[in-house]
Amino acid sequence: QVQLVESGGGLVQAGGSLRLSCAASGRTFSSAAMAWFRQAAGKEREFVAAITWSTWSSARTYYTDSVKGRFTISRENTKNTVYLQINSLKPEDTAVYYCAAETGYGSRWSSALNDYTYRGQGTQVTVSS
Repeated sequence: QVQLVESGGGLVQAGGSLRLSCAASGRTFSSAAMAWFRQAAGKEREFVAAITWSTWSSARTYYTDSVKGRFTISRENTKNTVYLQINSLKPEDTAVYYCAAETGYGSRWSSALNDYTYRGQGTQVTVSS
């Protein structure tokens, strides 16, 4: 059974940092796109970042505009894990953060959660002002 388990969320003051982890089990995702989404209370789930990997292009990353320069997505294929480093946290970053893996488009990424085959249960990030 494939599982994605997020961790690393918590309560942090504005300006602080967190590193979220998403550990996959049940199969490897070394050549699959992996992504982070978030959903704030009362809002739609939104795309945050994605990362792809291939032997000829290595890792490529993609971000929504609101997090560029503050968030960094990375992956460690040997651990089947993807990370989201979040710096300079703002109260508006408060949300449940979800990871997702493998779109139906080979190794290509998508900003639509429904395009991903596997999703985690989420980890709460709360930023106090």
